[in-house]
Amino acid sequence: MVSRYVYGKMIETESVLNKPEKTEGVLPYFKVNETEMTFSYDMGEKDKVYGLGENVRGINKRGWIYESKCSDQMNHHEDTRALYAGHNFFVVSGRELFGIYIDYPGILTFDVGYTCYSEFKITASDWNLDVYVITGSDIRDIVKQFRRLIGRSYIAPLWGFGYGQCRWSYMTADEVREVARRHRELDIPLDSVYLDIDYMERYKDFTINEETFPDFEKFVEEMKEQHIHLVPIIDAGVKQEEGYSVYEEGLEKGYFCTREDGTPFVGAVWPGKALFPDMLNPEARDWFGNQYRFLLDKGIEGFWNDMNEPAVFYTEESLEAAIEEISGMRGQNLDLDKFWHFKDLVQRLSGNENDYTKFYHNMNGEKIRHDRVHNLYGYNMTRAAHDAFERLEPEKRILMYSRSSFIGMHRYGGLWQGDNKAWWSHLLMNLKMMPSLNMCGFLFTGADIGGFGTDSTEDLVMRWLELGIYTPLMRNHAAMGTRKHEVYQFENTEGFRHVIRMRYRLIPYIYSEYMKAVLNDDMMFRPLAFDYPEDELASEVEDQLMVGDGMMIAPVYTQNATGRCVYFPEKMKLVRFTKEGEQQEEIISAGYHYIHIGLTDVVFFIRPDHLIPLSSGGQYMDEVDFENLSFVSYLIHGAKYEYYHDNGYEKDYENPDHIRVIELEA
Repeated sequence: MVSRYVYGKMIETESVLNKPEKTEGVLPYFKVNETEMTFSYDMGEKDKVYGLGENVRGINKRGWIYESKCSDQMNHHEDTRALYAGHNFFVVSGRELFGIYIDYPGILTFDVGYTCYSEFKITASDWNLDVYVITGSDIRDIVKQFRRLIGRSYIAPLWGFGYGQCRWSYMTADEVREVARRHRELDIPLDSVYLDIDYMERYKDFTINEETFPDFEKFVEEMKEQHIHLVPIIDAGVKQEEGYSVYEEGLEKGYFCTREDGTPFVGAVWPGKALFPDMLNPEARDWFGNQYRFLLDKGIEGFWNDMNEPAVFYTEESLEAAIEEISGMRGQNLDLDKFWHFKDLVQRLSGNENDYTKFYHNMNGEKIRHDRVHNLYGYNMTRAAHDAFERLEPEKRILMYSRSSFIGMHRYGGLWQGDNKAWWSHLLMNLKMMPSLNMCGFLFTGADIGGFGTDSTEDLVMRWLELGIYTPLMRNHAAMGTRKHEVYQFENTEGFRHVIRMRYRLIPYIYSEYMKAVLNDDMMFRPLAFDYPEDELASEVEDQLMVGDGMMIAPVYTQNATGRCVYFPEKMKLVRFTKEGEQQEEIISAGYHYIHIGLTDVVFFIRPDHLIPLSSGGQYMDEVDFENLSFVSYLIHGAKYEYYHDNGYEKDYENPDHIRVIELEA
């Protein structure tokens, strides 16, 4: 059951497609303080809070404070309060069971027992919001009802589920060719290579650097002949430069965000001074989306949108003020306080909240200051692209995912989990973030394998891949200045080949479970607590996940570990694939067990009376045989599996011919 409570006059986000009528009466569960603009809930001792999408810390969000404020946060740690997204949906489970979605485009603070462990307090920036209260039989039922409210999740092309390799940046076409060559020569599967900002002409969107990527259209076709798709990045900021057609046309038509006086707002990102397309203006959105045609016409079939929180490195005013104050410090004795202030003057330039109060959007003829709708920007940039694809390539699935997002964007693209680090803790964060993102409709997701910032190691990349083979988005990515961690850079080529090949063997199950989760408004990745709600020990396990209907995973996320402790809520079958080609199986009883997991082992667990379909593999998705399958199973009475498979490129998702029932007898 869904109820909608209205406070003030909300700025429409269009995140909810199936909006119920306003509910009269008092909001249940939470105490409302309109003066302080807060909602408060008294939590029970054993209450758990799930959801909030992309965020730090655990699956159970209790004990920390989170901000719904899309932020460029490359250096995020446990004490970070906001990441790249605004996902205002959560479920409280314990003394009472209910879900809440706060449809609100501004900044929200969720104090989930941080200030006072027994109190959950939500604070809004203004009092114009809709609150949806959802009750149901269990957590998954509540999630399904919420997902039906917000609409079907994005579906990527099949090749987008293949292994992708990225680096900031492959500087020339020959560097990309080398990546493709090494993978094919070493028989390591690969479906895509990503192009970061240096493929552009001086960081200008919808341009090509003709010196380093000559004859780009021919290059795209050359890669496709090797079954490799090129996926270029698109940034939110449009360079301010005379003669640059995107800038001049957007300026002439009034499609950029403005200051209060109507003059263009100028901030700095990769190209230096840049203007920001008004993604909340439908006309500007259509115009920006049509710019993707430049690359579609060259054969590109996938994109990733970046810097769309939007990230602002500085504005001219803030930079000038900082330089003037720093200049005044010349010759001074900088004691502790003055030195820290000196550092802050520079460090606080990027993402300065004051800058977000300096520009405005045109929303249906109404001028609205950016900070009131901040969380909608990246969402609508990706919407602009999606809508353009529907106009320009209506029969084709285009790969699209974004860094910044808000609920509603899940209909238009996936997301990667931001600019992480090559840290073991961020591998674990990747695992824990999967269920909360699924709750909010983001199913096509994954993290930068190996870690984006800082130097990675061979064992970290290997262990991260052993999680990444299950996530729909599987991309290896690293930042400029860090150690290269394409898998062929390391010694254990055979081990990497084995792990990535296992992705292509498992893809019939992964793709089937993904599509069923999308079509049924369900979750592909779930905490054990969601599947075993009566098991108190299962509710405390946060480093294992259920994947689809019949699989449990328990990745290794500790340096130098050769195994780990795994909790089995019921008897399961362990399945191990080794790089030597062995397939080992063992029945494990319920309870805690130490499981040996060698560095290159692929290990998962099957629930009783379930099966996992496997292919024979391939070097790319189009080579995978999805029809002639083998199976691993754990049969007591027998297994019955609904197997979904379409051709991965067309859009007749609900065709009943895409589902066949596979039955195995015990």
